[in-house]
Amino acid sequence: MRERIDEVELKEFQVVVIAPSSASFIAQFLEHFGPFPFDIYGDPSRQLYKEQGTVTMQKWKLLSKALWGAVTGKVKNFLPNDENQKEFVKNSMKTQDVYIQGGTWLYDENGQVIWHHIDSSPEDHAKLDTVLQYMEKHNSKE
Repeated sequence: MRERIDEVELKEFQVVVIAPSSASFIAQFLEHFGPFPFDIYGDPSRQLYKEQGTVTMQKWKLLSKALWGAVTGKVKNFLPNDENQKEFVKNSMKTQDVYIQGGTWLYDENGQVIWHHIDSSPEDHAKLDTVLQYMEKHNSKE
């Protein structure tokens, strides 16, 4: 997303990221993986996640997907090569809710949802090209 933020902004949308973590953990994440051209806010109680209908994968299912992906080579870069980033990710896997899945929502200027995608698994993120198409479709209606 950060590599293509200009395309999003050209369509007069902004990106806001909500993570199921505390502000202090997000600050650590930004220290290791930032900067990002958009704000990242925390939802440590996962209230917004629950209200939006996100799903939590069963632990055994997520771990088996990760193992299968590593064995088959379908999951690449499971852990970053950078040692500091790798340690941060390992710590995250022990201390954070890595089972809750996210989603993508587009809101209009009145706060109404115009499109959304709820991830069913880690590899089920909305494709950015699809998101951009829905932004364009919304803009063409105006």
